[in-house]
Amino acid sequence: MNLALFDLDYTLLPIDSDYEWARFLIRQGVLDGEHYERENERFFTQYKQGTLDIYEFLRFQLAPLAAHPRRQLDAWHQQYMQEVISPRIAPQARELVDRHRRQGDLVALVTATNAFVTAPIARAFGIDHLIATGIEEANGEFTGKPHGTPSFREGKVERTEQWLQGLGHQMSGFGQSWFYSDSMNDLPLLERVSHPVATNPDERLAKTAEQRGWTVLRLFADAH
Repeated sequence: MNLALFDLDYTLLPIDSDYEWARFLIRQGVLDGEHYERENERFFTQYKQGTLDIYEFLRFQLAPLAAHPRRQLDAWHQQYMQEVISPRIAPQARELVDRHRRQGDLVALVTATNAFVTAPIARAFGIDHLIATGIEEANGEFTGKPHGTPSFREGKVERTEQWLQGLGHQMSGFGQSWFYSDSMNDLPLLERVSHPVATNPDERLAKTAEQRGWTVLRLFADAH
């Protein structure tokens, strides 16, 4: 058995699922669009520059989950999947995942986006294992705080290793391993697999992939 890991935003999806979730909430009248767009642009610039404070970002991004009952959030998310996500799951992305599944590989989605937003998306791709940023809960409701190590940058390596250990595996124990990602922020995990694949890569990752002879895969012509 081999290992296949996938990033989500701009990798399997041509959009940022976290950003689109917030835009969906803006359309529902839940968030202040002007304030959100201003703050999100600031965080996105930091993300591209590799200077993002993940905890500051998570305090901002998870706040709406603490402001509404879980039942309402689940109803909104079902609508979000129907209106936003399902139409953007491209056949070529689904086929990439399915190919690894047919080969009998151990497949996981490894994303910095929180588990509430991404768990239904993983299921839509037929991916059983999700490594995502956890959210603290109290009495079945979200507190708006992250839980555990965010799966961001080196945190993706840490969380992936913990997940594999729980299954009785370790990264070095696989004959072949793949990680598909678009972002230079994922360099720590890309460097740990035998087959790093720069997928719809940002400019910095594209240059790194060229320098190191890594495979470059472009699933979406307009991903960046």
